[in-house]
Amino acid sequence: MAIKDDTWLWLVAENPDNDEQFLGQIDSEMNISFLPAFLEKDTALQGLHLLVRDKKVKFEIQAIQYRDLAPKLAEEGFFLFVLDAEGNVLEKISPQRQDA
Repeated sequence: MAIKDDTWLWLVAENPDNDEQFLGQIDSEMNISFLPAFLEKDTALQGLHLLVRDKKVKFEIQAIQYRDLAPKLAEEGFFLFVLDAEGNVLEKISPQRQDA
């Protein structure tokens, strides 16, 4: 699988009405921070229970194209992990990858 510039990804946005940010995760084994992303909204909803998050914080599932997300990943130093509904990693994208 290869994520392209025009691929739509579904991410978890925290505080969607105020100071919104995408939910990040930490892989302690690899010592990296990453944004979990899904290829479908339903898959994101199914996989939500696998993510570490503050249950008191309001969230929503939002779509963004990879071309709009890539510069933010590079700027913040986050990897992007594309996941399936069970949390299996379909693709890992490093923050340095600028083209899809």
